Amino acid sequence: MPRRRRPDLVLLGAILALLTIGIVMVYSSSAVKGYVMYDDPYHFLKMEVMWVVAGLVAMIVAMTLDLDLMRRWAKPALIIAIVLLIMVKIPGIGRRVNGADRWIGLGPLSIQPSEVIKLAMVLVMANILSIDPHKIRSFRHGLLPVLGLLGLVAGLIMLQPDLGTTLVIAGVTFFMLIAAGARASHIIGLGGAGVGLVVAAIIAEPYRMNRIFAFLDPWVDPSGKGYQTIQALLALGPGGLFGLGLGQSKQKFLYLPENHTDFIFAMIGEELGFVGATLVILLFFLFAWRGFRVAMGAPDAFTGFLAVGLTGMVCIQAMINMGVVSGVLPVTGITLPFLSYGGTSLVFTMLGVGVLLNISRESR
Repeated sequence: MPRRRRPDLVLLGAILALLTIGIVMVYSSSAVKGYVMYDDPYHFLKMEVMWVVAGLVAMIVAMTLDLDLMRRWAKPALIIAIVLLIMVKIPGIGRRVNGADRWIGLGPLSIQPSEVIKLAMVLVMANILSIDPHKIRSFRHGLLPVLGLLGLVAGLIMLQPDLGTTLVIAGVTFFMLIAAGARASHIIGLGGAGVGLVVAAIIAEPYRMNRIFAFLDPWVDPSGKGYQTIQALLALGPGGLFGLGLGQSKQKFLYLPENHTDFIFAMIGEELGFVGATLVILLFFLFAWRGFRVAMGAPDAFTGFLAVGLTGMVCIQAMINMGVVSGVLPVTGITLPFLSYGGTSLVFTMLGVGVLLNISRESR
């Protein structure tokens, strides 16, 4: 019989290690920008510490919640998240940044509903799959309702527009379907259809096509479309084996945009080298191993699928981010979990891993 005990300490250690590296690298990469923009090199560090504390509180709360209560909260959480996604398009409520409507303004702060919907989707998917796991092998009665829900959520996110988050949610959904035992023929067919939809979304928007061209050959337009990719590679390359040293980055002097958010992995490679970047990757592998181990020992189907979804959510996002920074994938606006500077993203990621740690307390 499952029994309550202390959480998986290896999993918790990996999370805290990534958070610690993130705090150090956010300060190191943002000090120059903070001084230029706010006359305070510690500006982003102070904000990051505040968000980390808020995230730790959210994680601790989630570790103590009743898991059956989470099942009952799944549908209301999804409805609230969908309403928030709609609100970003309402003038006076939604906040536009860099041409995208992804935030809701709350005075000096802002909330990103797409981060809320990621967690809500994992909760709802775990609830749906656990009610009758065998139904998912039927396209009409099991798979079609899931695809309808995914289509609704993806459509709302694409209106912002935000292709990166859409890919993360779709990836986690397919991952959970595989874990639930969906037919291979269905998965392959849906995968092909998904690739077609992504290609269509890229062709429909000129700026996405520009990112593809920059991905294929960034040096064709080094000061325009390919600028971010080139600067990220110029950060990773000189880092060598052991890096230039903590705080010694050259790219942080306003050469690499978003160096403390989407491209913080490039800063890690530049200052800490191949060794530091490999350490971060290994910590994510450790997180994945322990997360899936928790899923395999979960006391019931709901918590098992929930653990699979939460682990996949973090790992898929990390893979996409590091792929973008290293030039393996086209540029998307995806942060690196636990390490990138951010508010809503960090807090809701910590809330999710708090639930995962909660499940580990009851795992066999």
